[in-house]
Amino acid sequence: MTEKRASIKLLGDAKDAYLNLKEMVEEERNKGITNSFNQTLLKSIDDKITMLKKNYDFGIHIPKDRIGQKYIIQYEVTNLWKVNLSGGWRMIYTIKQPQRDNTEVEILTIWLDVLDIISHEDYDKIFKYKGR
Repeated sequence: MTEKRASIKLLGDAKDAYLNLKEMVEEERNKGITNSFNQTLLKSIDDKITMLKKNYDFGIHIPKDRIGQKYIIQYEVTNLWKVNLSGGWRMIYTIKQPQRDNTEVEILTIWLDVLDIISHEDYDKIFKYKGR
């Protein structure tokens, strides 16, 4: 049986959002705040990244006709997935397989590029879902 691994990289807006969130959480903790939405969201993101490393198709596949132009133009994606986070937030990612040469047979490495970390409202706008 071939081992499957996922390498996860946060790009663009997702990387910025994650780093900003980490900074806010650190500031909160320095002020003695031990429980906040920011801390819950950061933990949710970290937990989901851990899950995706073990099972890269854990998320929900987004139909091709729903993929926003933002992702097609900026990242040239051909597939898009989402993971639900705490508080109705979403983490958007794409799965990329490396080009394989003939020497790589035992281990298949999958790259996941996390493209966005967005609120439910922004998700609905980008993917053209009407309010529920």
